[in-house]
Amino acid sequence: MTCTQKCGGRYEGTYEGPWYGHPPLRNALIAAFFAGTGFILGNLGIIPAETEILLYFIALPIGAYHWAREGIEELFTEHEIGIEFLMLAAALGAIFLGLWEEAAALVVLFAAAEGVEELTYARTRASIRKLLDLAPTEAVLIRNDTEHIIPAAELRVGDIFLVKPGAGIPTDGIITKGQTSINESAVTGESVPVEKGEGMKVYAPTLNINGAIEVRTTATFEDNTLARMIHLVEEAQEQKGKTQLFIETFGRKYTPAVLLVSLLFIAIPPFFGIPFNDLAIRGVVLLIAAAPCALVMSTPIAIASGIGSAGKRGILIKGGVHMENLGETRAVAFDKTGTLTTGSPVVTEIVPINGDESEILRIAYTVESRSAHPLAHAIVKRAKSDGIEAYGATNQSALAGQAASATINGTTWYVGKPEFFAATTPGAGADDQISRLRAEGRTAMFVGTRENILGIIAVRDEVRSNAKAMIDQLHVMGIATIMLTGDNQTTAKAVAAELGIDDIRADLKPEDKTTAIESLKEKYGSVVMIGDGINDAPALARATVGIAMGTIGTDAAIEAADVALMADDLSKVLEAIAFGKRARVISRQNIVFSLAVLAVLIPGALLGLLGVTMAVIVHEASELIAVGNGLRVRQP
Repeated sequence: MTCTQKCGGRYEGTYEGPWYGHPPLRNALIAAFFAGTGFILGNLGIIPAETEILLYFIALPIGAYHWAREGIEELFTEHEIGIEFLMLAAALGAIFLGLWEEAAALVVLFAAAEGVEELTYARTRASIRKLLDLAPTEAVLIRNDTEHIIPAAELRVGDIFLVKPGAGIPTDGIITKGQTSINESAVTGESVPVEKGEGMKVYAPTLNINGAIEVRTTATFEDNTLARMIHLVEEAQEQKGKTQLFIETFGRKYTPAVLLVSLLFIAIPPFFGIPFNDLAIRGVVLLIAAAPCALVMSTPIAIASGIGSAGKRGILIKGGVHMENLGETRAVAFDKTGTLTTGSPVVTEIVPINGDESEILRIAYTVESRSAHPLAHAIVKRAKSDGIEAYGATNQSALAGQAASATINGTTWYVGKPEFFAATTPGAGADDQISRLRAEGRTAMFVGTRENILGIIAVRDEVRSNAKAMIDQLHVMGIATIMLTGDNQTTAKAVAAELGIDDIRADLKPEDKTTAIESLKEKYGSVVMIGDGINDAPALARATVGIAMGTIGTDAAIEAADVALMADDLSKVLEAIAFGKRARVISRQNIVFSLAVLAVLIPGALLGLLGVTMAVIVHEASELIAVGNGLRVRQP
């Protein structure tokens, strides 16, 4: 419920109280009371003109306190003339010309518009920081087999705490005892509970659903996944996009020019015998009419709103430039393994050639039992589920990218690519089986010795359940899809055909993927790359926007990408692009609208068709419209 000092044009802190308690709006309301009282009573003849002016005089410093101070600070500390200084000059000019009523109207309305803008930023920040409220403030610490309830902020790395069913998890940790389901929607945006057991990670402020668990703390309350996520989103909201930087650069040159022209309206008349008052009033009106308030904040409020809302859905967009680039997406390139597929291969078929299925699996299990390769994990998992025990083996080793081997009862057995067994006669129909399996998108491995092939084990990394729907939706949006994979061409074609992907680039090394990204950028312009954020880091960095999936609790993956999806959910890709496109459209709407308003107000001021009050009303109304329109980015 705090609101800190402004920096760079808007409040850096948060505010969650009633709108009328927000300091800039509170001052605007007080100033409006005094100015409104003076205007009404003065026009009704109840108070004399002197008292009416006194009420305006009281209203002026109250209403101008926040924004005028900012304008003066900007002038002296940054040596720049900002919009606030233009408004201050206009107010002082109106007072000099005896236009007390107009000066009060300017101060009150500008204070109200600025207050609404600043309140919007403060509440956008508050909505993200509200996520902290989801984490429990207390934890059940287990020490010497005794439970102690302590503040969650006192948990230290290595502490063991208990989480009962229905309770929130106070900070990040690893389960040391128990099994349960965890609702991680607060962090990932994915509402489907995740099954968790011993050795698995849990994160703040997720919810334990149905089993008591003991957790070893891996991060303090102040440095857990949620706190880092909030910090990242807040930093991203401060980073500016290309359009915003251009508008700000334009504003730094345009605003002083407006002030200079307005001063000329005041300085020139005496030298040419022109009535001073008329042109001086036009000069004051020009200061108001030409101030580019709506233009300057047309883009940042849309960007900040979009980044904040995306963050609450588990989509971390790391700056305005990436939000803008998402909105320009013309093509999306996908890594296959772990992105379009689950990243957890399974054995789908065992094809006997010179042996039976159980013997083929038992030998493969023995050879691969100590391997860390994902395909080996699939074989081990299948063997264990079938109740098969490994042989005793020696000399277990691996030939990178080719095969694994082990010696069983004096015979060396291999599990590997068919190409590794090129000098071996596999048996009738083996080549046809390999071709069939590869055409179906499976990885085929021979199991045998150098002289004899026992059989084939087929493994497949299953396609994600929502991958096809996501690809179809990208095509509806007019976005091309490309698969970049290290797999062979046949397997890649099978997966691409199943998903309906437009183009594939197979047999790629990591450096080949970066080359492919460059060629895609030449063809399409703006290209998004989606991968795991670590193995695909070079390609992610080379793409227009790099998106890392499933980065919950993974600092390295978050650092590698421009956008981090906390959940392994491909639908979040569509949401991220939708946020970017919506922010882009709304920013352009605001820019066109703001320029149209300036195109009307500036000639009106120069020709004397506008008075101070009307210029203020139209100017501030346009600013409020731009703010309201920018907030629509919240719902993609």
